Amino acid sequence: MQIKSLLRTLPIIHFSMVIGLVIFTGFVYWNNPDFNAAMNSSDIFTYLVPVVAASGYFASKAIFQNLTASIGRNDGLQNKLSRYQVATIIKYALLEGPAILALIAYYLSGNALHLVIALSLIAYFFSQRPTRKKVLDDLNLSLEEQKEIDSSR
Repeated sequence: MQIKSLLRTLPIIHFSMVIGLVIFTGFVYWNNPDFNAAMNSSDIFTYLVPVVAASGYFASKAIFQNLTASIGRNDGLQNKLSRYQVATIIKYALLEGPAILALIAYYLSGNALHLVIALSLIAYFFSQRPTRKKVLDDLNLSLEEQKEIDSSR
């Protein structure tokens, strides 16, 4: 995997996933006439959505940290970048899945809680946009590797 390729591919993947969630949110919001804030204790989504959302949030952080921490300092730059891309995509998937579940729950029940949870996950997901600085900070690259990345611009 080339350095330029990774630094271009990750933002495209992130952007497409965020835009997909935003479009799906718009679809769900405009196609559901109900919007209520009442809690329905017999609705399984009332309990399932917050648990899955919190689990997805914490799992995305923990798994990403574990995967990036397992990248060896002596691995080649290409290997480091490949493993970083895999870790990032897993992090995105663990955020996108609960957001989609929350949106489906809102579509089915009209409960505003599910929509708020979905919007919160989308906002957090948006804030996870990969930048050159984040990649460099997350990977703890050597000076030579940083120079190689900077020279690939």
